[in-house]
Amino acid sequence: MTADPPPGPGPACPACGWPVGPQDNFCEACRTELAPAVVSGDDPAPASACPFCQSPRITPDGYCESCGRKLPSSRDHAEIDLGTLAGVTDRGLRHHRNEDAMALATAELVGGPAAVAVVCDGVSSTRRPDEASLAASQAAVQVLLTAVRTGADLTEASRDAVAAAREAVAGLVELPGNAATLDPPSATFVSAVLTSEAVTLCWLGDSRGYWLDAGDSASERLTRDDSVAGEMVAAGLLSEADALALPHAHVVTGWVGADLSGAAPHVARFSPPGPGAVLLCSDGLWNYQPEAAQLAGQALPEALTDPLGAAAGLVRFALEAGGMDNVTVVLAPFPLKSPRPADAAPPADPADLTRPGAPTVPAYYEPAAPSADPEEKSSDEPA
Repeated sequence: MTADPPPGPGPACPACGWPVGPQDNFCEACRTELAPAVVSGDDPAPASACPFCQSPRITPDGYCESCGRKLPSSRDHAEIDLGTLAGVTDRGLRHHRNEDAMALATAELVGGPAAVAVVCDGVSSTRRPDEASLAASQAAVQVLLTAVRTGADLTEASRDAVAAAREAVAGLVELPGNAATLDPPSATFVSAVLTSEAVTLCWLGDSRGYWLDAGDSASERLTRDDSVAGEMVAAGLLSEADALALPHAHVVTGWVGADLSGAAPHVARFSPPGPGAVLLCSDGLWNYQPEAAQLAGQALPEALTDPLGAAAGLVRFALEAGGMDNVTVVLAPFPLKSPRPADAAPPADPADLTRPGAPTVPAYYEPAAPSADPEEKSSDEPA
């Protein structure tokens, strides 16, 4: 016989109604996870209306009977809004599938709210890049969320998250019918853990992290690309503009995958100087606007109060600029705010926070042929 939950004000478990505290991660009565991570590849509930014409007449195979368009899948276009942070991912105009993935999570700690974000971009010249990005983001976000909840060292946890992502991606080559190849599944990686004090970033590849300052001049890029162009800039051989103009500028030299298991990820700690927003993105955005100040001008001040709207605006900008690549944008305003009032219950179903929908866009183009060089992996071409 199950005891009735004790009466009293405050939030309650959405599964059993047992009272929960603001720092509880699991319900003590039924062990339901109260604020699970949300991943863009999770299958949401079927759309009840066409995102293009709003008609409710949807066929079982996903076509709108009114306008004739096929509704985007959860990987084509997905939006996640956790209040504290939000993200949008879209397949763009060139690719027949979305090879980006994102994973977001929040936690309520004694010292205030915390946020976790992971963005991965599957390397198109390798096998199953869409599965690689999804597996990497799913594995990494769990490691980071656990570290936040337990108060673990976030620098070490970030490295552990990359190790977990690498293991998850490496596991894809062991699936039945998929023998190891010269180009096993691979993905770029960038993560951010935000607390009330600082931001811990970790990356491999050319997905980027930015600080968008609410002031006038403190916006900056927080990561350095692992790519041919990035290495030439770091060595002082070329300016970024000249390096990005090279034919092989976007060939990545760092990634998460079985064939680069020894690569050490970069980890950095950033203390925001004041109000602003952390931006994580794939190269589908920064191909069209790499400058932090310009990105801040486009995203702010909206990102401070409506990170989902601002992220959608940046994705729309990338599509209107050409949309030659998958594009993923995650925005987390700083200082962090609790995603819900103290007396509100946590969401019962994380899939409710992910909804498909896509802007009206032209027909898609075919992707470029894979690179033949197993030692260098070509990310998608710049615009």
